[in-house]
Amino acid sequence: MPYRIDISSPPSDALDLLVELGALDIEPANNGLAAILPDSVTRDLLAIALGTTHFNVSPAVSRDNGSVWLLTQRPVRIASALLRLTDSTVFGSGHHPTTALCGEVLQERMSIAIPHSILDVGTGSGILALTTLIMGVPQAVGLDIDACALEVAARNASLNDVSHRLQLVLGGPDAVSGAWPLVVANILAAPLIEMAPVLVRRVESGGCLILSGISASLESEVRQIYVRLGMRHTRSVSRGGWTLLVFQPSW
Repeated sequence: MPYRIDISSPPSDALDLLVELGALDIEPANNGLAAILPDSVTRDLLAIALGTTHFNVSPAVSRDNGSVWLLTQRPVRIASALLRLTDSTVFGSGHHPTTALCGEVLQERMSIAIPHSILDVGTGSGILALTTLIMGVPQAVGLDIDACALEVAARNASLNDVSHRLQLVLGGPDAVSGAWPLVVANILAAPLIEMAPVLVRRVESGGCLILSGISASLESEVRQIYVRLGMRHTRSVSRGGWTLLVFQPSW
């Protein structure tokens, strides 16, 4: 498990040394330096490298389900959208490969035509809904089964001055009715399979469905489920062991 160190009086070359040790994140803190180090770097090795034992060690906070390690949340760019995000452990730091994939595909869609609205299923921090709003989508609806996530998403919407254009709803795709021209769900393969019959009904005729958060080994299983439900698979994109799928309805 990665851990955090705080050095109050770092040596002049501390930054370079921490980078060489494989620090996952580094930033100024308390008139010194803070860093997150992988657990392969022992305390003894760290003391030898820095030439000092005057540092504090504490647990590091993981983000995006333990796949991203940041000291603090900083402004992040998703495709062309620059977002400010409140510091939280809710999924959607902007640094996960699945988020980057969604941002790139959404940017491509926006360059062709901007839909009048978007449905973001499993919105987490609200990062994808906010990205599309900043890109010019007039309205977005964010769904999540976690009330705490919706609170974080609301704060992030306020930080980015789009609160009036974002509606947040507690629940999954069965918590709303109707259909949207663009639906995105960046969650995991199991819930995507479970909610598939309802999720496809949220995509309007001529619309687009973007699914992400799918382990590459489960891509075929998820794709076949949605094809059997009448969706036409148009694209797959993979990165870092994760796959994004794009569908259009056959109706």
